[in-house]
Amino acid sequence: MINIGCHLSLSKGYHAMGKEAVKINANTFQFFTRNPRGGSGKEIVQEDADALAECIKQHAFAPILAHAPYTLNLCSANPDTRKFAREMMADDLKRLDKLPCSLYNFHPGSHTGQGVETGIRQIVEALNMVLCAEQTTFVLLETMAGKGSEIGCSFEELRQILDGVELEEKMGVCFDTCHVYDAGYDIVDHLEDVLEEFDRIVGLNRLKAVHLNDSMHPMGSHKDRHAKIGEGTIGLEAIIRIVTHSALKHLPFLLETPNEVDGYEKEIALLREYCKES
Repeated sequence: MINIGCHLSLSKGYHAMGKEAVKINANTFQFFTRNPRGGSGKEIVQEDADALAECIKQHAFAPILAHAPYTLNLCSANPDTRKFAREMMADDLKRLDKLPCSLYNFHPGSHTGQGVETGIRQIVEALNMVLCAEQTTFVLLETMAGKGSEIGCSFEELRQILDGVELEEKMGVCFDTCHVYDAGYDIVDHLEDVLEEFDRIVGLNRLKAVHLNDSMHPMGSHKDRHAKIGEGTIGLEAIIRIVTHSALKHLPFLLETPNEVDGYEKEIALLREYCKES
């Protein structure tokens, strides 16, 4: 059975997300650690965390994924923005250690005119300040589309960041299908080649999760506009090949398509049906 889930709202609590995932036949899910545009993190009540842990155990969930807010930018030209991002990430990781949540995903950041080399250096410096040996949560760099001054649209940039992190064993990568395709990697006609390149540069052993999205735009567009599964330029057949690939099929796949929960439920059913036939 594939490990498939979607993005759920934290507003009703952690256990509520687990129950909602079960209801739509998901066996993993993703959530924002706080408002995606920033703000304070939701307090974790131990009883709620324990109930989620029991739900995850009972239903054999794959690892769930916490997503940092979009405002977190470790390589902004503004030092106050960088400081805010470091403090936000440190707070998130401290709180997540109370949850049965082993993965924390963030966008590497936008260098805002400073250049890629400076941006990567600042990301590395921030991670070396925030990460600690005692933490139980893996921190994942998300593959990016390369919109504007985004860092992380090439496998080489991800590798440079990983190479600079002192606690590298706490790090991994989240592979976003829309972002990778929009960045110029042909996962439709040359998936095997792309995965071989990823393995050579980054290492498939570092891949911990997949954001499963179709794309509104063609390969190499650097646009980052997600589409519903089978309704974009990647297409259903290519997505099924990704989900069933021997190097990926054990990973948690998280839908970030433009849907509400009922739409996610239909996509999960669609993918489960097709993967049953594969």
